[in-house]
Amino acid sequence: MVKRIAIFGSTGSIGKQTLEVIAAHPDKFSAEILTAYTNEKLLIEQALAFNPNIVVIADDKKYHSVKEALAGTDIKVFAGEKSLNEVALMDNYDLMLAAIVGYAGFKPTLNAIGKGKTIALANKETLVVAGDIVMQKAFENKVPIIPVDSEHSAIFQCLVGEGRNKVEKVILTASGGPFLGKKPNFLVNVKRDHALQHPNWSMGAKVTIDSATLMNKGLEMIEAKWLFSLQPEQVQVVIHPQSIIHSMVQFEDGSIKAQMGLPDMKLPIQYAMAFPQRIHSNFPRYDFKKPSTLSFEEPDLRTFRNLALAEEALQRGGNLPCILNAANEIAVFAFLRNKIGFLDITAMVEQTMNKIPFLQHPTLNEYFESDGEARNYAASMIHM
Repeated sequence: MVKRIAIFGSTGSIGKQTLEVIAAHPDKFSAEILTAYTNEKLLIEQALAFNPNIVVIADDKKYHSVKEALAGTDIKVFAGEKSLNEVALMDNYDLMLAAIVGYAGFKPTLNAIGKGKTIALANKETLVVAGDIVMQKAFENKVPIIPVDSEHSAIFQCLVGEGRNKVEKVILTASGGPFLGKKPNFLVNVKRDHALQHPNWSMGAKVTIDSATLMNKGLEMIEAKWLFSLQPEQVQVVIHPQSIIHSMVQFEDGSIKAQMGLPDMKLPIQYAMAFPQRIHSNFPRYDFKKPSTLSFEEPDLRTFRNLALAEEALQRGGNLPCILNAANEIAVFAFLRNKIGFLDITAMVEQTMNKIPFLQHPTLNEYFESDGEARNYAASMIHM
């Protein structure tokens, strides 16, 4: 049986690599739905190459150019954010690869869970924003959520076969990003292009900046709590600059399992799509004949305070992770447009967390409201 894949966010870094995996295994996977936000040129190229059933361009101003370019095919073209949510509810696919960056991916993913679709989750914000509601809905609909983030995929892989064995803690590894070991007097002068140069991973701009500020690791801590039903104190972060060990699980007997490999996102993407099988790949292998030194150190929370803020959100719960995420998205967007400095990202997030009212047990609508309020407040701090 060929598994029909809906790639939500097909023109981003994860989406493009997912299509590479599909191209390598046409006997196992097909691209059934492709969606993009504004990159209509690449969406058209992908559609012509993979011949999906449906494409969605979220920016409805781009609808006519996509429609025209695909006029000679049987591909159905939709546009607008409403269409993203509606297409997620369709029956013509088996697995959603949820790769839309940021909060925009939340509603389509929730819709797919409601339809009982398997989720390969690359959009960590879905669980950061409203992890309690998402996991409850997945449980009610008996929906498997298979993580695509390399760290959560590593934990997931370490837990396969462990059944009811008690987890003591999970250890998320972080490369430390391009500014590992730097202090605030250096970071105050960091510019956009410098921050986008990640030493190990090739990722989209938003995730790369989050990696440089360590916010990415903070969001991953919150995601891990929900994915693996953990208490905040069971989630630890360690800096591992080589990015060979992708994360670890420590069990109650003291044994630690680690998942290793070269830093290549296609591996966790393929694992999530083929699960429970492992299928052949031509990805490069780590060579133990030429081993590098694998080192570990504590994160510097005084310099990279985003991680400390995320830990606070993890501990307090409620709508605080949602507020943290919303403020961070606005701040990173402003930094990428050279509107604010690198250290201003943290200041904006912290001020927003202090300003927006805290709710311990928000409803779904209250999560939406908190997200909107946090975005508006964070945006008001940017001096245009």
